[in-house]
Amino acid sequence: MANEIMNASSQFWEDSDYAREEYVSEPFNDETLTQVEKELGYKLPESYINLLKTQNGGIPINTCAPSNEPTSWASDHAAIAGIFGIGREKSYSLCGSLGSQFMIDEWEYPKIGVYICDCPSAGHDMIALDYRECGKDGEPKVVHVDQDDDYKVTFLAENFSEFIKSLKHEDEFE
Repeated sequence: MANEIMNASSQFWEDSDYAREEYVSEPFNDETLTQVEKELGYKLPESYINLLKTQNGGIPINTCAPSNEPTSWASDHAAIAGIFGIGREKSYSLCGSLGSQFMIDEWEYPKIGVYICDCPSAGHDMIALDYRECGKDGEPKVVHVDQDDDYKVTFLAENFSEFIKSLKHEDEFE
């Protein structure tokens, strides 16, 4: 997966002023990664870390994750606005002012893991790494959490690598 991500990174990320201003953080080092994982209380998946080594957060070109059940966004997928970087300097980074802990503390999202992507709904749904089955050091599933539907959790992928591979362009859905 790491090689696939590295080879495809130039085709993965959208290049825009908005993405650079809101999501893209400076590259992280091992110390920052360790601090962020400690603050979050979870070990981040290697596939997430490897993707963010290509660019530390941003907006992917393909922003729709297929789903077998309806979400608040569509009958067959969830949409993401961006992927949070590893750090705290950007609002949309894991430990930023609008990051994972903010969504738990202020929006009362369930404490199931780490919220890694926001959605176009401006906080009313999120994408999370769900550690409930695997524990804080395991390989989490990726889920959609819908605040407007009593925090309904919808399965999206077995792991982050599969989630990234599943992303499609919005034009591929009706």
